[in-house]
Amino acid sequence: MKTINDFNFKDKKALVRVDFNVPQDDQLKVTDNTRIVAVKPTVDKILKDGGSVILMAHLGRPKGEVKDEFSLKHIVEEVSSVLGNEVKFVDECVGEKAEQAASELKAGEILLLENLRFHSEEEKGDEAFAEKLSRLGDAYVNDAFGTAHRAHASTAIIAKFFESTKFFGLLMAKELQAIDKVLKSGEKPITAILGGSKVSTKITIIENILPAIDNLIIGGGMAFTFIKALGGKIGNSLVEEDKLPLALEILGKAKEHNVKVYLPSDTIIAESFNNDAERKEVSIYEIPEGWMGLDAGVKSRDQFNDVLLNSRTILWNGPIGVFEMSNFSAGTIALGDSIAEATKLGAFSLVGGGDSVAFVKQFGYGEKVSYVSTGGGAMLESLEGLELPGVAAINN
Repeated sequence: MKTINDFNFKDKKALVRVDFNVPQDDQLKVTDNTRIVAVKPTVDKILKDGGSVILMAHLGRPKGEVKDEFSLKHIVEEVSSVLGNEVKFVDECVGEKAEQAASELKAGEILLLENLRFHSEEEKGDEAFAEKLSRLGDAYVNDAFGTAHRAHASTAIIAKFFESTKFFGLLMAKELQAIDKVLKSGEKPITAILGGSKVSTKITIIENILPAIDNLIIGGGMAFTFIKALGGKIGNSLVEEDKLPLALEILGKAKEHNVKVYLPSDTIIAESFNNDAERKEVSIYEIPEGWMGLDAGVKSRDQFNDVLLNSRTILWNGPIGVFEMSNFSAGTIALGDSIAEATKLGAFSLVGGGDSVAFVKQFGYGEKVSYVSTGGGAMLESLEGLELPGVAAINN
């Protein structure tokens, strides 16, 4: 893997693709700077070498139009604060103005370009646009794992203009190493926990990881499709009727690969999808009509805990209950505690996917697991076994 550690950036301008698609409040102030913090090691390394940094990023979905609310000028202050350096800003990313700002940049300085997606050519993967971007720097660094699954001009196409000076940033390298630990080099036993609402969104992941893992914990709404396929009564619980045969097929494939599958044995049910609804705990195979399962029960939590404490590598994608509602969050919290404890005992734990990451941040588990992925879609496509365009562009 070609990373920035393989190159000295002294007197070089590094064109660094970052993922600054950060959440903002009504005043356009950054409300979560995780993605900015994540690229600091890469920026620090280049500056320490004696190079300068030109940051390329997108924000929101302006769809090729210049819209003030999506301007990166609104995040300059936060980026400067996090990086510990004054960040210069230019209100263009290609053309004369951008080229002048880049040429005037001195060693040790940082320049942030305007939103790449103000140009429709970015998302189209336009080669001429990528070539214009490439004029700004001497080396290309991709540190935007969150957009690595897109074949956009700045994430993939641009790399061809830097044949010998294209590198992965340190964040990107960490992401790829974390996924590699689960799929290829992880210490066994390896346990994958897949939750969330639908089996259909996880089919390819399950099929791709089965040869690599030892245990598969299935929770959340998708569990009910498996339970119904096995003949259970699931009341009004979430189910994908057309995926019942597929659920049985997955269980059969798991058996072929000697993967032990753990489904919840009990569940917390409610009469409606409401935090204040009446609730009780029952066998997941015996949910009465008119009731729905919204969280993993106590026996399930204990069983999952036993599996996780005996695991050496853990992948977690998707909650196992409706954690957004306090009365149905206990199962996912218990799961988080089990993963944290296993990590403390020396296991490697990787958390990825929007809802799992949201849970980890909201409930303070970020420091208790080994790695929290910054790229939802990119991580899922990696787990599906797909080569990401942003990764292929550096490797090839």
